Amino acid sequence: MKSDEQITAELTHATEGLWYMSESDYPFEPVRLEGMEEPTSERLREHAGADANADVETRELDEFFHDGAAVRMTKEGAGAANFEDVVRAFRDNLADIIVYRIGETNVQVYVLGKSGSGTWLGLSTRVVET
Repeated sequence: MKSDEQITAELTHATEGLWYMSESDYPFEPVRLEGMEEPTSERLREHAGADANADVETRELDEFFHDGAAVRMTKEGAGAANFEDVVRAFRDNLADIIVYRIGETNVQVYVLGKSGSGTWLGLSTRVVET
């Protein structure tokens, strides 16, 4: 079983140089949420610095990365197909993977899964939708 640090390093490597492009471009950053059975809307809002009433939606991993996202993720000197490396890194290392979207226009996105140690690990980015 890989350590949380090894998983985080693998996710970081898979997204090195990748930006999620929407109406503004944002990189992916590693996230670690400890001490909970499952991320709650309240905890995610708090972590995102969002209003206590901000909408929290969930999506499937494939939906986030496949519904047009492949062409919006770019890596300098490489093709957009690199999103497959990110999906593979999640599936190979984490269970119960869920994409959380917090907010409406400037949306904080957390792609999280549970590691073997029980810690929620993943990536965050922002999506701007007006």
